[in-house]
Amino acid sequence: MKFRSMLAATAMAIPLMTGSAIALEMGASDEPIKLTMNEWTGTQLSTRVAGAILEKAGYNVEYVTAGYGPQFIAMGDGELHGVMEVWTSNLPGQFHEMEDAGTVKDIGGLGLDAREGVLYPIHMKELCPGLPDWEALNACAAKFATVETMPQGRLLDYPADWGSPGKDRFEAMGMNFQAVPAGSEGALITELEASIAKKSPLLLTFWQPHWALSEYETEWVALPPGTDECYNDPSWGVNPNATGDCDFSATRIFKVTWSGFDDKWPRAGELLAQFTFDATDQQNMMAAIDTRGEAMDDVVAAYMDSKSAEVDSMIAAATAK
Repeated sequence: MKFRSMLAATAMAIPLMTGSAIALEMGASDEPIKLTMNEWTGTQLSTRVAGAILEKAGYNVEYVTAGYGPQFIAMGDGELHGVMEVWTSNLPGQFHEMEDAGTVKDIGGLGLDAREGVLYPIHMKELCPGLPDWEALNACAAKFATVETMPQGRLLDYPADWGSPGKDRFEAMGMNFQAVPAGSEGALITELEASIAKKSPLLLTFWQPHWALSEYETEWVALPPGTDECYNDPSWGVNPNATGDCDFSATRIFKVTWSGFDDKWPRAGELLAQFTFDATDQQNMMAAIDTRGEAMDDVVAAYMDSKSAEVDSMIAAATAK
């Protein structure tokens, strides 16, 4: 089914700006606003929708491919101007450095209901009946082994550019697994699909929202709770000598801009601050692209058509006197 036909069933994602509107100038509308594009489909959609709103407001937008960590260095220098999907559970050090220096700023949540964790296809419960318990998983580690990791189990982690959250927490917990970074988001999905088709062993670091969790039967490993104590107090948890020996903490997804953004493009800054994206909409759009082969341009255009009135209200509120 085409994505366009699914839009009527989804919730409205773009909020109306309420209260007294403040007139904001366009600013340097002749200069392009450079939004960063990272490697996974969800963030590309968040960025393209935000960019489409800015374009409808009269701005020129450029999409620049950038690494998840290095993008903040370029943003701090004013070479890039905004990233629309940053996950607190996987924040690179470059973000903290630039935020502390006052050269980038958090402009608010994106509105996605998110989770990260360690995941397995449901057929692995046949080989390891104690799942989803993490201790049962560790006892079954050899059943997740491959030729390259034997006798340890294999954990397929995020691509190296995204950091190594699976490896980090499994090492802190003393799990009998070797983490191997995936080449890309596509490689993660390819391995998941192959594992399900062949009923072969697989354990992977993953996230939601993602269309694959709607398509395939999977389950999260029940790791020790990801509490503040776990991340700040080594004596807490299964390893008295390490922090982070637990599950991912609750995830907030937020937007970041260059600190000079609002001065240069006041109206655009307000529009990006107000922009939110519904998780159901994003997941449906990901499925349209990644499973049905629809073009991203077409999917974003269909979404913008369905939200035309809301977008017009946002723009009007930012420009009204």
